[in-house]
Amino acid sequence: MSDKVELGPDGKIVVPDHVADAVRTLIEWAGDDPAREGLLDTPRRVARAWKEYCSGYADDPAIHLSRTFEEVGGYDEIVLLRDIPFQSHCEHHMAPITGKASIAYLPRDRVVGISKLARVLNGYARRLQVQERLTADVARCIWDNLHPHGVAVVIDAQHGCMTGRGVRTPGVGMVTSRLLGCFLDDQRSRKEVLSLMGY
Repeated sequence: MSDKVELGPDGKIVVPDHVADAVRTLIEWAGDDPAREGLLDTPRRVARAWKEYCSGYADDPAIHLSRTFEEVGGYDEIVLLRDIPFQSHCEHHMAPITGKASIAYLPRDRVVGISKLARVLNGYARRLQVQERLTADVARCIWDNLHPHGVAVVIDAQHGCMTGRGVRTPGVGMVTSRLLGCFLDDQRSRKEVLSLMGY
């Protein structure tokens, strides 16, 4: 998949005709008239929006973990970024997944700027996803690149494919977790990190 986009003179992404036509077809199939005034510009707006929703395909989340710091004043306890809001889209219905993630690691000899943890999350979230894989991808990226003693990722999200269609059950949250290293192997460490996350 190409990650290059062409920009027009107005600075907006140029939408290929076949992409706009696909959205027009969907509008018509849903029962509306893509030629009516309110929908004339919708196909290109939708296409640009989806390019933004899926901008994670052009991102290598590991890059955000390449700059680390060793001067931490002897700090050797859990680093936790809690309740990071995110939005993704499910790969089955392309419906929104909205929620929050808590990401923790126990550093071995280096730490990373905390905003980088949110960037890793967003790099994976801005792709078509399932929550289980999103949780695992974030944890594995931190594990493979920071080489900490342990990693814990917990995601709590609502899925538009359940709340807006099908079974139509708003307010239902799905929780997934991935624990690696000491947070998986040591019961006391696992209990501590999950307690800090509020679970």
